[in-house]
Amino acid sequence: MKDELRQLIQTSIKENDLIEEGLIKNLKIEINQSTQSGHGDFSSNVALKISSKVSMKPLKVAEIIAQKIKSPEWLKKIEVVPPGFVNFFVDDKTKADLLISIIEQESNYGSLSPNSEDSILLEFVSSNPTGPLHVGHGRHAAYGDSLAKILRKAGHTVSCEYYINDSGRQIDILVLSVVVALINKKESLLKIPAACYQGSYIGKLAEVIPKTTIKEINKILPSDLKAKETDDEKEADALVSKIKDSIGKSVFEEITVSVVDKMVKIIKSDLSDFGVEFDHWFSEKTMIKDSKITLALKKLKNEKTLFKKGGATWLKTTDYGDDKDRVVLRDDGRSTYFASDIAYHADKKDRGFAKLINILGSDHHGYINRLKGGLASMSFNPEDLEIILMQFVTLFRGNKKIQMSTRSGKFIPMRELYKEVGVDAARFFYVSRSFDQHLDFDLELAKQQNNLNPVYYIQYANARISSVIREIEKKGYKSNRGLGIKNIGSLDSKHESELISMLQKYPEIIKKSADQRAVNKLSNYLKEIAQLFHSYYASQKFVIEDNEMRNARIILLRCVSIVIQDGLSLLGVSSPSKM
Repeated sequence: MKDELRQLIQTSIKENDLIEEGLIKNLKIEINQSTQSGHGDFSSNVALKISSKVSMKPLKVAEIIAQKIKSPEWLKKIEVVPPGFVNFFVDDKTKADLLISIIEQESNYGSLSPNSEDSILLEFVSSNPTGPLHVGHGRHAAYGDSLAKILRKAGHTVSCEYYINDSGRQIDILVLSVVVALINKKESLLKIPAACYQGSYIGKLAEVIPKTTIKEINKILPSDLKAKETDDEKEADALVSKIKDSIGKSVFEEITVSVVDKMVKIIKSDLSDFGVEFDHWFSEKTMIKDSKITLALKKLKNEKTLFKKGGATWLKTTDYGDDKDRVVLRDDGRSTYFASDIAYHADKKDRGFAKLINILGSDHHGYINRLKGGLASMSFNPEDLEIILMQFVTLFRGNKKIQMSTRSGKFIPMRELYKEVGVDAARFFYVSRSFDQHLDFDLELAKQQNNLNPVYYIQYANARISSVIREIEKKGYKSNRGLGIKNIGSLDSKHESELISMLQKYPEIIKKSADQRAVNKLSNYLKEIAQLFHSYYASQKFVIEDNEMRNARIILLRCVSIVIQDGLSLLGVSSPSKM
């Protein structure tokens, strides 16, 4: 409807020769859905925008535009109101058709036509398997999963992927942390290096180590693990080397496999219980095993985008907007994390995905140009990669800010958070703000069961609708869909008109949420429709003798419930019928 109204207004402006044709093409005609009784269903301020260009008062311009508009069948009337708004009123049949459509389609209402040529690979969370997911990862998980659901409803083909960074130095440090924990369990003499991961979960990881392997570890004396280096990072690397020498690389690898597998299982369980599932878990080790990193670097060499400097091999990422060139091969021949990233994203494209979307932390801003540069260097279109930078989460308990650090062990696990406030509240709060805005997560508010808690407020709207329908049935009134649909035209109160207009808006919200990657637009919409319903509930009676009006209102209530339930499901939030 909005597009048709824009075209009608544009045609009227052209026929009235109000402004030059070239300006008409660039004119942004806004069509807004009215939320006030008497203002119609849609409204445009176009007359206010162009009045200065035509040297006329806005009201006069609005009148000229309205006179030339050729009303389609679904438009009941057009009204001009000061200071220059053009209001459009949709006829009762169109409103009835809308509600009928919602009733018939149920959860399919708002779904957009599928794009068969479209394929998106959405990567999110991808936390290193060096510790449990914390509350920051929770935002990535909730947002990414909800975005995937919204994109699918908007007609896109989406596959969700988790990248397991199960190779490299951070994994060695994790194993070092576990080994130190095992030795200290026996001797309690070894000082834990600052570079090690700490926290109770390290002790639990140690429990998965085979007894035969533990025997090998117990042969190591604390004195054997004293490093001469004073730098924490170098100290940790030296200890890793000593352990490998003491127990053997094969035993060290056995520990690595056991610890990483356990950690990945923990992460999968935490996400699954949070309602987040991935289509594919991609292991970095597979790229090493399949020589994909080596092949990627070979291709880069053939493309002549590599150069030598200081014994290392560099990629000229400055050609693609990066602030400096990046090392892909160290002087000792080891590939860098950046080389792995290039190979991984090239693999994504090789698998046939048209669009790559990565959700990363806001501290990864520098990755954008270098990753795009890496793709371009591999002869892929860098614009196929879209990176969403997720701002950080600050957790409050009361008025006290909670500090988090994974390595020090001082963090709030994601599981602990959603166990405390509930999955529904956690997921809704995580997506309540735009990804580019910092999120202050109020634990106390999330646990409240009142109107101040937005997720409770929305769920309660749905529960209220269920309660109303149960009460109607309890009184012995039978629902008559046909009679209700026939009398939809009688739903002409301010609250009813607002609700119908809001229901009509749902497909547009889905499209905007998908196109703008703005999950918060859907959460905000659900708050708005819940607010409208609660106001409607307070203003009207539903258990009434008037058979025609009662059934018409039941139709409207069911439509509101359908949209609320569907919207909440896209956010990974339940819709209880009783609260």
